[in-house]
Amino acid sequence: MPELDVRINLPVAERLPPRPAATVVLLRGASRGPELLMLRRTKGASHFGGSYVFPGGMVDPEDEAPAMLRRVVGLGKDEANRRLGVDSGGLRHWVAVVRECYEEAGILLAVDEALQPLAPARVAGFESARTALNKGTLSFREFLERERLLLPAHAVNYFSHWITPPVQKRRFDTRFFLAHAPAGQQGLHDDGEMVDAVWLPAEEALARAGRKEMNMAFPTRQVLLSVKKFATPEEAVSHVRSLTVIISNRPCFAEGRDGRKMFRPGEAPYAEIHWTDPDELGTTSYDISPGVAKKLDRFVTRITAPNPGVMTGPGTNTYLVGEKELAVIDPGPAEPAHVAAILAAGGKRIRWILCTHTHRDHSPAAALLKHATGAQILGRPAPQAPNHDQSLAVDHPLAHGEALEFDGISLRAVFTPGHASNHLCYLLDRTRMLFTGDHVMQGSTVVIWPPDGNMAAYLGSLKHLLELDLAILAPGHGYLIGHPHAEVDRLLDHRLAREQKVRNALAGAGGRATLEALLPFVYDDVPASIHPVAARSLQAHLEKLIDDGEVSLQQDTYCSR
Repeated sequence: MPELDVRINLPVAERLPPRPAATVVLLRGASRGPELLMLRRTKGASHFGGSYVFPGGMVDPEDEAPAMLRRVVGLGKDEANRRLGVDSGGLRHWVAVVRECYEEAGILLAVDEALQPLAPARVAGFESARTALNKGTLSFREFLERERLLLPAHAVNYFSHWITPPVQKRRFDTRFFLAHAPAGQQGLHDDGEMVDAVWLPAEEALARAGRKEMNMAFPTRQVLLSVKKFATPEEAVSHVRSLTVIISNRPCFAEGRDGRKMFRPGEAPYAEIHWTDPDELGTTSYDISPGVAKKLDRFVTRITAPNPGVMTGPGTNTYLVGEKELAVIDPGPAEPAHVAAILAAGGKRIRWILCTHTHRDHSPAAALLKHATGAQILGRPAPQAPNHDQSLAVDHPLAHGEALEFDGISLRAVFTPGHASNHLCYLLDRTRMLFTGDHVMQGSTVVIWPPDGNMAAYLGSLKHLLELDLAILAPGHGYLIGHPHAEVDRLLDHRLAREQKVRNALAGAGGRATLEALLPFVYDDVPASIHPVAARSLQAHLEKLIDDGEVSLQQDTYCSR
């Protein structure tokens, strides 16, 4: 019997694999800010007809021929593979992007054998060779060898990755690169596949697209959005070179109450759809429906409680983990209908009840489940704080790193104080899924409510997650969250930015202000209706600054030191 995938085992649909492609964003300095080159495809093109695109195209077999790769300098095969996250063939994308850029746009990203830039006049003399390249009577390798040219791959910077969903008839696995346009090379469309060329600032290109003056594919618009924030080409190149992780963008389809829909990166259900539908068949659901058991993968089923709200999102997530035996993570509120749904899905297989913490939307159903199943309650006792479930009786307190092993899997406790002093996450070893409770929530940041909540502890717990090997986050509220380390980095950046707003607001008040006076300035980006809750996190930020020695509290007034 073949080894089972740890996720749902679904038949692979018959479909064409995506074709590897490469495209380049060329930037040049201008008085109105950085300009980039866009080409308009002929209306009769097989794909993206009439659309404005960046220079680029398919990766050809000859792009990775040994003789071709010997013309590449500044980047080796191993490093190219590492940057693209592939086992082999990475360097061919750099070749393809330089070749396609010259064929389509007439801009040659090459140097001579002394590694010196090419004079514009010399490039202009290659026009007959460019015509031969486009006719297929001359290969790019032959052209480079004849003119004794090299490709400086270190000057062409990889920064984005888009894959067409499998439901499309034509699929592309496209790597986006960014480079300085060589000085003096203006470029000229090939008047075949490309029928127009224009240099524009990213913001103007987006404005024209918004007015429907330029037709653009979604990935093109997203790339423009990512580039428009830079003041100079040098700033853009520096940023791209600093990137350590390039996230693949794979638009996906799912079914739900509003019919079949497509989801793109940044939309809430995106990561969950990919996790639950690894073969991209488009058959999974994008709905979170209270009381409905959703199979997330081979080991995990989620049931959401019927307690939606501002603080709970769609409701509290209860997870059933295992196969023959089950551990219930976060039983949720003591709602009879929710408990009945858990028992219907797990029944006599439930052996353990694990609580991430004892806030009243997470743990009260534990006693009811234990009464019905005889399961053992694991977690940490409730602290003496008014917002905790004091009725919870923990059968076995869990220490940091302690593991529950069953069914050939392991759930390891990870102590993550901050949102609550007794907060635990649980790491499932086989899939590297981390059940985060309220330590990381989908779509929002958590409230840190002193005295039990502690901002310094919360930041430290977030940093600890960066040390773990994680594949996906299963939060206490909302959908699964992809790219865990990037999400944790985002939360850290958000909290540190909020802390800086506290400093700025206090300085703007002359170094002395009450919490109430600071609140509308520190949280000017959230609705006033949320301010009573935001005040708790503001208090936590101020207490951290007091502990850091930056602020003192004199009666009800916070003072800069």
